[in-house]
Amino acid sequence: MSEELIAPAARALTAEGVARAGEGRGRKLRSYAIVVGVHLAVIALWQLAVDLGGIRSFILPSPQAMLRTLGRPEYHWLANSLATAQEVLGGFLLAVVLGVGFALLFSWSRLFTLVLFPIFVTLNMVPKVALGPLIIVWFGYGIGPNILITFAISFFPVLLNTARGLREVEPELLDLVRALKGSRWQIFIKVQLPGALPYVFSGMKVAAILAIAGAVVGEFIGSERGLGFLMVQVQTSLDTPAMFMAVLLLTLIGIAVYLITIGLERLCIVKDARLL
Repeated sequence: MSEELIAPAARALTAEGVARAGEGRGRKLRSYAIVVGVHLAVIALWQLAVDLGGIRSFILPSPQAMLRTLGRPEYHWLANSLATAQEVLGGFLLAVVLGVGFALLFSWSRLFTLVLFPIFVTLNMVPKVALGPLIIVWFGYGIGPNILITFAISFFPVLLNTARGLREVEPELLDLVRALKGSRWQIFIKVQLPGALPYVFSGMKVAAILAIAGAVVGEFIGSERGLGFLMVQVQTSLDTPAMFMAVLLLTLIGIAVYLITIGLERLCIVKDARLL
């Protein structure tokens, strides 16, 4: 008799769970549709404002004028976009690796923190635009120096957030693992890193945004290719459509890096533990 009562209840709970999951997916799809619709509406209003308002293209080009520049081979869109993407990804990944690494060292040694952390804070206060010419003088032109500039801008948010996350781990849990003769590396892998991951990804998302600015700063100061280099080249001829197209491609690269970071966060962290 009890089984006869339990089975319908179990089926009802399963059906309710499926219905809730369907509602959740429906809400997500509606949210995505609203976001896409708003962007498309802005583009349509932009096109209408330029066409009906008689705005000159060197002041505000229309979306159609921007897209037409993609067919002009002299801009080398693919090569310049790939160069900028390499700088963004290279500087971003370097910032993540070294930011997490130094945060780990700071969690292990108080003396190391007292010696190096104030130096990192001071260096972070240096305007990166002022630091850029020095990097160019030391390392020359090319993707490598621009990666260093991107790293310099993106490094500190990862370091700061990761260091905070490592400090948030419960001391009792660390004492328990030490009592079980766990090594420092085991403590980091099994306890500290899982607990600090929400903070790590929070810093990574900030760094992903700053990485685009770092790459553009490097290309503005001195570069032989890249979307920022292209913008400097076309501004002398008031080729505003090409400048807007370069800005759009930079935005798309930044969105791609940000979405990749969010995707990795969702794979590694449950929803309730995410900070942003």
